[in-house]
Amino acid sequence: MAVIQRSRSKKSTNASSTTAPPPIESTQVLSESVGTSLQSIAGLTVPWDQMSRIQQEYVEQATTLWNKALEQPGELKPDDRRFASPEWSSTPASAFMASMYLLNARTLQRLADSLSGDEKARDRVRFAVQQWVAAAAPSNYMALNPEAQQKAIETKGESITQGLQMLLNDIRQGHMSQTDESVFEVGRNVATSEGSVVFENEFFQLIEYKPLTDKVHALPLLIVPPCINKFYILDLQPDNSLVRFAVSQGHRVFVVSWVNADDDLAQATWDDYIEKGTIEAINLVREIAATEQINALGFCVGGTLLATALAVMDARGDKPVASMTLLTTFLDFANTGTLDLFVDEAMVQVRESSIGDRSPQGGGLMRGGELAATFSFLRPNDLVWNYVVGNYLKGEKPPAFDLLYWNGDSTNLPGPMYCWYLRNTYLENKLVQPNSVTVCGQPVDLRRLKMPTFVYGSREDHIVPWDSAYASTQLLPGPTTFVLGASGHIAGVINPPQKNKRSYWTSGATGAFPSTAQAWMASAKEHPGSWWTTWAEWLGTHAGKKIAAPKQPGSKKHRPIEPAPGRYVLRKA
Repeated sequence: MAVIQRSRSKKSTNASSTTAPPPIESTQVLSESVGTSLQSIAGLTVPWDQMSRIQQEYVEQATTLWNKALEQPGELKPDDRRFASPEWSSTPASAFMASMYLLNARTLQRLADSLSGDEKARDRVRFAVQQWVAAAAPSNYMALNPEAQQKAIETKGESITQGLQMLLNDIRQGHMSQTDESVFEVGRNVATSEGSVVFENEFFQLIEYKPLTDKVHALPLLIVPPCINKFYILDLQPDNSLVRFAVSQGHRVFVVSWVNADDDLAQATWDDYIEKGTIEAINLVREIAATEQINALGFCVGGTLLATALAVMDARGDKPVASMTLLTTFLDFANTGTLDLFVDEAMVQVRESSIGDRSPQGGGLMRGGELAATFSFLRPNDLVWNYVVGNYLKGEKPPAFDLLYWNGDSTNLPGPMYCWYLRNTYLENKLVQPNSVTVCGQPVDLRRLKMPTFVYGSREDHIVPWDSAYASTQLLPGPTTFVLGASGHIAGVINPPQKNKRSYWTSGATGAFPSTAQAWMASAKEHPGSWWTTWAEWLGTHAGKKIAAPKQPGSKKHRPIEPAPGRYVLRKA
């Protein structure tokens, strides 16, 4: 990190009148060198007045830190949870190093935020600065981390041995452990809701869950989870299972369990996932339940698949659902948040040329590990470096956490399917352009979807920004309900009522939704607890009368194949 010398300004001289600042080489090593580098990227510039102010404030703050380190070393307490342990504050050199790191990190971020020029280039610089700053923290390195060093002394080197063993194990398994994975087993203590696989093809297994009530609603519920992850995020354990909650509310629940793609599916397309996946599942549930309409829920990419499939079916003259629920789902990809940094024409062309070829000899797989790493680096301190320090420097097993176990159970995607999705949604945003894209031989027009729709967004979602989830209210013409939950993409969704955690927002306004999410929020009311109960009340009004619960899963044509959660979910990437 950069160091400082005596400033020539009168203000800095006064600040250092008691104790001379360190005799070091340049007052502007950090700000000038980084600022010059930033200005050379894609024509970006930092206005001179902002650059000058940032430089001056950096020197003043660094001088103050140095003086405090000399005069009151015990008073330096770096304000960051990475440096919260007593070892950082009790060692003057470590306290000064951590404090200087935080100052340098703030200065770099200010420089990046001050850039003017192309917006996407600015965002990419800010993201790169975030990654560099997170990686450069002294807590990430054994030679600079007094807490890890102290533990090594106390354990006589055992913590280092354990850390190396965990590193080697993670290298062998192909991903960083974010939880104690030995604690969990799919089908034993996660994904345990009782049910049966009643159908399977090369793309998915269909699971029907055993009723928990004597009577069920006449219209069953089909859940379409994201194919980018495994379905059991919705059925982790009994006390936080959305599947079990829906079953307990008197719904006959079916779930799509997508296969973890291998080389046999390397040429599968988006059309395949619509026709042989989502549409097939919808028709199966209708047939098994002997009803013309069902209710359907899509989560994340599952919601995009569901809405696309319903638009295709509507174009064919088929209206198979009485209601649709979309959880943290993109339909309008105008604002994709941080993920937009990774998607441009050049990047998509590279993917198309490498894994998107649909010829008999082409195709490939988008590896789950790469996708998982991308999502983790959206929150590098929480999902990457936190585990580098805990697992490898301290030799501590991370605590058992079912959600993070699921997060590490990644899935592959067929290259052609993935590339179609990238180009037509993230890059060109064609789903919101009526009839501009053809799927399964039908022009897609989401304005056809006039069924009642429940739209949910998570306020701190870094994958589907909540205003992008809200944008579906501007697109869908039918009666729509929008609910905003606290927390992020996953934790906001998995919020069972009995935990009495977090909160959610609704709006009592009737008629058309405001054109912006911020305008909606201005009239919204916050409620403590889980949004699940509000959704359950809404779904109950669209699920039909109560009838006797089925005594056996499936039907004469579709008999049980194996118990839930089935084989497909067990396949590793």
